[in-house]
Amino acid sequence: MPGLIRGVARTAVVAGTATAVSNRVSRRQAGRWSAQEPAPAYAEPTYAAPPPPPPPAPAPAAGLDMDAKLAQLTRLAALRDQGVLSPAEFEVQKAQILAG
Repeated sequence: MPGLIRGVARTAVVAGTATAVSNRVSRRQAGRWSAQEPAPAYAEPTYAAPPPPPPPAPAPAAGLDMDAKLAQLTRLAALRDQGVLSPAEFEVQKAQILAG
């Protein structure tokens, strides 16, 4: 029984010493960190105001534009019918004309 008590006492002394040392190290580090100057706060970058959007382009005359597109499509259809353009080429050109 005396050996058991001695072992428990030794464990208690070792654990108590380790706790005391750990607490002292923690306090010392906290003191060092608090003594340091705080890091400068992150400064928000400043941005220039975006430039104003460009004025809208004037709308082309709808009637004249549509007439020109119809004339181009008519010429393309004639070229397709003559065999100068393949049906796939005709579709590509037609899409370009209608998109523009």
